[in-house]
Order: sequence, then C-alpha cells, then structure tokens
Amino acid sequence: MSTTNTQAARPNYTIPLITITLLFFMWGFITCMNDILIPYLKQLFKLSFFESMLVQFCFFGAYFLGSLAYFTISYYNGDPINKVGYKKGILAGILLSATGCALFYPAATFSVYGLFLGALFVLGLGFTILQITANAYVSLLGSEDSASSRLNMTNAFNAFGTTIAPVLGGHLIFEFFAGPDGSITAEATRIPYLIFAGILLLVAVLIYNVKLPSFQTEETEEKGLGALKFPQLKMGVLGIFCYVGGEVAVGSFIISFLEQDSVMGLSESVSKNYLSLYWGGAMIGRFLGAISLNHSISQAKKAIYMILTAGLVFGLIFSIVDLTFSQISFFLVFIVLNFVAFFIGKSAPARTLAVFAAVNVLLLLSTMFSAGEMAMYSVLGMGIFNSIMFSNIYTLGISGLGKYTSQGSSLLVMAILGGALVPLIQGVVADSSVGVQKSFIVPVFCYLYILYFGIYCSRKLKNVEHATNASGH
Repeated sequence: MSTTNTQAARPNYTIPLITITLLFFMWGFITCMNDILIPYLKQLFKLSFFESMLVQFCFFGAYFLGSLAYFTISYYNGDPINKVGYKKGILAGILLSATGCALFYPAATFSVYGLFLGALFVLGLGFTILQITANAYVSLLGSEDSASSRLNMTNAFNAFGTTIAPVLGGHLIFEFFAGPDGSITAEATRIPYLIFAGILLLVAVLIYNVKLPSFQTEETEEKGLGALKFPQLKMGVLGIFCYVGGEVAVGSFIISFLEQDSVMGLSESVSKNYLSLYWGGAMIGRFLGAISLNHSISQAKKAIYMILTAGLVFGLIFSIVDLTFSQISFFLVFIVLNFVAFFIGKSAPARTLAVFAAVNVLLLLSTMFSAGEMAMYSVLGMGIFNSIMFSNIYTLGISGLGKYTSQGSSLLVMAILGGALVPLIQGVVADSSVGVQKSFIVPVFCYLYILYFGIYCSRKLKNVEHATNASGH
C-alpha cells in the first residue's frame, strides 16, 4: 500500500487523526442513544422486549445490508473507496447519518414506531459507510505495527461519546423534552436528533476543509472474492459479529436488568447513570489499550502513563454521572483488574484479546447467578474488558490484506450484523420463562468464540515468528 503524497520524511498525520477522532466521538454518542431509545420506545408504544430490540435490529441490520452492497460493488467493479478516496467516502457517510437523524422529526411528529425504525435504518447506513472508511483510514495513518494502538485511541473517544450519551441523552429525552408532567411523549426525540444532525453537518464542513492524505493502491485492482482467501479475515468476521452482538446486547439490557427487583430495582433516571459506567469502562480500557499496545513506549513509561490516564478518565466519568463516590468506587477494582489483564496480555493484541474475553465470560456468569450489587457490578464491569476488542479483532482480521484491505473492511463491518441479531435473540429469551437475568447466557457464547479467536491468532503469530527466525530473517 503506497500513498499519492509520498514524502522523503515520515509524514505527520496528527491533524488528520485528530479530525477523524472527532468523528468517532460523534458516532459513538449517537449509537449509544439507542440504549436510551429502547426503554423510551418500549414505554411509549407498550412493546415487548423482542419488539423493543427491533431498534437494534434495524440500526445494526443496516450495517449488514450496507456492507453487503459495498462488497457486491467491489466484487463486480473493484473497490469503490480506492476510486473515490477515503475523504469523499467519509463525507458521504456523515451526510447520510445526518439525514437519518433529521428523519426522527417526522417519526416523532406522527408518533409511529415504524418511522422511528426507518430513521434508525438510514442512520445505520450512514454509520456503515463511516465504519468501512474511517476504521481502515485510521489503520493506514501510520505503521501497521501501531494500527491497534491508533484504533484503540480513536475508539476511546468513540467510547467517550457512548459514556456521556446515556446521561445527556437520557436527560434530554426523559426530563428536558418530556411532557409537562414528566410523562413520556413522542415529541421528546424531535429536537435532540435535529441537534445531532446539525452537529454532524458541522463535522462534515470541518473534514471538507481539512487536508487529509490520500491513500490509494497502485497495484492492479482485482475483482472477485480475493479478501476471503485470508483465514484471519474469515475468522475475524465472526469475531466482530460476536463482539458487537455481545456488547450491544449487554448494553441494551442494562437498564431493564437494573430495574429487576431481584437485582437493584432502580428507576430509569438512576439506571442511565450506571449505563454510563458500562460505556465509560470501555473508554478507560481503550485509552489504556492505546498506551499498552504502543510498541514505541518503554514498559516503565507505559505503567506511568496508564496509571495517570486511568485516574484522569475515572475522574472525568465521576464528574459526568449523577452518582456519589461510594456508588462508583467499586469501579476502581475493575480498573486494577484491567491493569492485570493488560500485564498478562504482554502488549500483544491477540493474547490481550483472549484474556479480556475470558474475563467477560466469568463476569457474565456472575451476572446470571448472583443478585443485588454483585450482579450489577458484574454486568457493569464488562465494559472495561470490551474496550480493546473491536480494534484488536479488526486489525488482526485485516492484517496483511494489502490491496484487499477495503474489501476486507467491508466484510468486517458487515459482521456488525451481530448487533442486530444477538440482542433480538436475547430479547426472545428474556420474554420467555427464562427471564431477563438468565437471558445473558446468549452473549456468553459470543465471548467464548472471541476467546477462541484470540488464542488462534496468538498461536498463528507465534508460528509465523518461529518460521521467520528459522529462515534466518
């Protein structure tokens, strides 16, 4: 992969990376608003768990259909991004996302559930284009060795958006724009989503005016299914399916889970703050992952930077959520456990992925079979161990694809379909006699596969290293 702006010196990608990071923040914020919409629409339209999970089905289903369309075009006509460029692709994604946000206005005005789902589908299509272009673009803004570190950094700001969305978004919908007596009304989403549309358009103007380096392959383009000849990509596709499915399912059920009398019996206005801890944990873990997986920093400096970063981000989360220190202090235990997991992972993306997946399997089992605060702590602690999964699975999946990188990226984004199907499956289980708490068995299987994928990639990389050493290179 070569660039059209080749320079003798190593190019400085700081400004492009900061600009794209702002975009990651916005789409993280708006994506997490789905977790607020689910209980809101469930009450407004008197929906079952299965029906309310159609929110995630339509939103993440758009990822699948959009990516399928992209892959089909690349199969017959070559990679579209390589033809139009990453910048135009990113701008197209932002404009489509802004359109999806604007469609909430008629949906709320007419108070029709189907219109809300349609708006979410269009929004999901916009984010599909952003996922295909922006993730691959960030991985190209520097060396392949540091790709996981860069993606963890940009996804940390994506997680910052998901952290403040439950608090700010929940306040807007459940309180600020609620009915005069605090009742839930369809109109409560009109103004918030128009604001989101306006902000996205401002980001589009910013990106349009910033000079972004152009990455295009000079190799002869080949049509067909070339990306599928790489086993790490095929396994990574299922890995992304399981990761997004597991993370979204858990996040979608947290508010309903904490409302259960057998757990905490909390109201939505309180539960949304705890939901912020789940997503805030992902933000902490991604910042730490960006440091831990950066091979240009010494171990001693890594430890110092990680401790300082964890303290600062924890303080930021504490200032955002409407909880006392005693209510949030348990999270310090998970931060310490996260440090231990990074230490065991030894700054290796595949090994760290396997360790984090194993921890989440244990936390899910605790969520299912304990009660009260223990059950709550277990489910909320999963966020910090979800943190590095998308970035690590993504970079492991597209590693070494060369001219097939964008095609492989579209397949990985297609796998975000897991966010549509896994919550829906858990919704069916939750509606049955099994109940909400035991329905968390569904994401257990997701994290078991991620554990397997991490172990597979770790062993494969070791075999490659041994082969390289044996050949004298």
